Amino acid sequence: MPDAGPVVRPSLLSRPRTPSRVAEIVIEPGAAPYDCAVPFTLKNLKADLEDLGSNFDGAPDLEFRAATRALGLENSGLSYQRVPPGYRFPYGHTHRTQEEVYVVVRGSGRMKVDDEIVEVKEWDAVRVPPGTWRGYEAGSEGLEILIIGAPNLGDAPRDDVEGRRDWWAD
Repeated sequence: MPDAGPVVRPSLLSRPRTPSRVAEIVIEPGAAPYDCAVPFTLKNLKADLEDLGSNFDGAPDLEFRAATRALGLENSGLSYQRVPPGYRFPYGHTHRTQEEVYVVVRGSGRMKVDDEIVEVKEWDAVRVPPGTWRGYEAGSEGLEILIIGAPNLGDAPRDDVEGRRDWWAD
């Protein structure tokens, strides 16, 4: 069968979310043969996102992948971090408006939340409200975390954050 080119199918737009607003999306040949009533974005956090870990002037194998823009998140933020065994993330930080949840997906470690230090392990979730300082370090097997933040900080996330290198010092 000859290549017929892109297939155009109607799909609902994300804004406004009413069935009366319809747009056309182009599905390239070889793409999924289905249509969704709800638009979505699929990205692989490890394969599709740039590793920004070297920007933090820390361990050479620190991994940091920001997913907010890549996923087109409107009301929240998402990032993935892998902290090597025994390593402390070099910066502590706080947000003026953003609440964050740190979910440990692999490994273990400790988090410092203001003056409290808590042990964290796989599938623990730690909520940190705005105005609270936080930092984390990996245990002997490393620490992999997802960080979910709301509200989305838009195009100027640095306006909401204050960070300090070596904030958590023993």
